[in-house]
Amino acid sequence: MSDPTPPAAPNPPAAVKQPARPKLLAVLGPGLITGASDDDPSGIATYSQAGAQFGFDLGWTLLFTWPLMCAIQEICARIGRVTGRGIGGNLRKHYPAAVVYGIVLLLVAANVINLGADMGAMGAALNLLIGQGKPDKGGPIWLYVLGFGLISILLEIFVRYSRYVSVLKWLTLSLFAYVGVVFVVRMPWATIAYHLVVPTLSLTAGYITVVVAIFGTTISPYLFFWQAEEEVEEVKERPQAKPLIRAPEQAKEEFRRIRWDTYVGMGLSNMVALFIVLTTAATLHAHGQTDIQTSSQAALALKPIAGPFAFLIFGMGIIGTGLLALPVLAGSAAYAVGEAFGWHVGLARKVGRAPRFYAALVAAMVLGGAINFVHIDPIKALFWSAVINGVVAVPLMVLIMTMASRKKVMGEFKVHRGLRTLGWIATVVMSVAAVGMFATLGGG
Repeated sequence: MSDPTPPAAPNPPAAVKQPARPKLLAVLGPGLITGASDDDPSGIATYSQAGAQFGFDLGWTLLFTWPLMCAIQEICARIGRVTGRGIGGNLRKHYPAAVVYGIVLLLVAANVINLGADMGAMGAALNLLIGQGKPDKGGPIWLYVLGFGLISILLEIFVRYSRYVSVLKWLTLSLFAYVGVVFVVRMPWATIAYHLVVPTLSLTAGYITVVVAIFGTTISPYLFFWQAEEEVEEVKERPQAKPLIRAPEQAKEEFRRIRWDTYVGMGLSNMVALFIVLTTAATLHAHGQTDIQTSSQAALALKPIAGPFAFLIFGMGIIGTGLLALPVLAGSAAYAVGEAFGWHVGLARKVGRAPRFYAALVAAMVLGGAINFVHIDPIKALFWSAVINGVVAVPLMVLIMTMASRKKVMGEFKVHRGLRTLGWIATVVMSVAAVGMFATLGGG
């Protein structure tokens, strides 16, 4: 009998395939949308006012606030990703109900006012664009307000969360309208660079008020709630993802993603804000037009100075950023209310699974839109929104920083010393800003 056929040599082990690094667009998500929504029509009005009134003098504020904004937003994102709860849910678990309800009430009030102002600004911008700069030719603003509110509500309720997030990501491109405006006007770049690194300081009430407004616009409570909650939503939407307190092996990659997402998102936000300041400084301030109160006023004032193209881009940017900001403002209010009361929350849930959450979202949008149909001065409304945000931001940041530093909340993922230090610096800066705001109020 012949010898049996020798067994075949085993196949050489296949090379271990290294996981591909995530593409940038896949990494960007909650942080990108949060940062972009910060440049809403109300924020555009603040930055336009800064440029028109003080020229290039306040450009430094956008560089100064960037690392502080990144720190507090990354901390909020970490809280959501580690615990599987948003800011509201963690506040409810670890602090007295009276504290939680007080913060949520103030947040909702500020968000509703902001929603009303943003919808009004979007309606006014569309009116100007259709009428080619003539408000009496552009159609009824109230109809546009209703339309924008309805579109936003329908998208949030009936479009699947993962697809809706993609829509919001694409809407962030509307921010580049303000980058484009810079290239159609002449810019004194040497002067701009000087003012970016050498702050021009003044103790006048007007200067302090605008600086405080910029700080309050870039570091705002609704952003804290939104980014943390969207990290929770991401966990629900990704089959293998779990809260890090239960899946610590995922922490390294998730923290890396959160950091990139947050720093890029906040960097885009502040870069666009800076370009708005530069545009209005080089055009409106340079031509003596310093009294700008709304974003639509800024767009209209640009037309005779910078030309119809700049006017068109600026106006379209107001609408695009507004469409991005409305769901964030209404959503963060609904998340805060829902988690404070222990409801099922989340845009990833169908309406039947979270009816009270969606009812709160719709209520915030409706109340915001209603501001445009009653005799409330939108400038005064925005002023009081800023005051409310100033009241709630500091104690909320203290609670967030305390939670992020406690093992009881974060387990082994307490924020590290560097991030914790930046977060507390941001809290101190906002405390000083709040004191400055009330000082200017007291001074009349």
